[in-house]
Amino acid sequence: MTAPRYQDLAGDAVPMRRQPGVEVRVFSGASGGVTAPTKNFVPVTMVEIRLDRGASVRQDLPADYNAVIVVLEGEGSIGAEAKFLTAGDVAWLTRGGSGEASEVAIRAKDKPLRALLYAGRPLHEAVVARGPFVMNTEAEIEQAYADYRAGRFGPI
Repeated sequence: MTAPRYQDLAGDAVPMRRQPGVEVRVFSGASGGVTAPTKNFVPVTMVEIRLDRGASVRQDLPADYNAVIVVLEGEGSIGAEAKFLTAGDVAWLTRGGSGEASEVAIRAKDKPLRALLYAGRPLHEAVVARGPFVMNTEAEIEQAYADYRAGRFGPI
């Protein structure tokens, strides 16, 4: 329930983590010491991972984050168990409860890998979604629609 805002990140403004065979575009949060300039209301990690065939990377995450990886192209493995993933797969990562830092290992197999990783701290709140709005109650959804129709979201 904060004032709306918009932040445009042009392609050149998105920081890139690079190492041999690895490119990680950091849209939000951090990866291996590279931090995005994104101004979030809550901490969120959003990265695009590109790995050459056989390359691997470790993505750092707070242990209490929920995380998901979406494989866009190629094939690879994730985690200590080296679970196999291929294009179109979505993996939900388990989290630790200690609050300490953790990481996930991601490796390309016989083909290059391109994947998105999204992660954030669970809010532990009720969720009601309709259209473009996500709130906590039906009444808040109705108010969001009323505010939108009245032009209270600012200029587009």
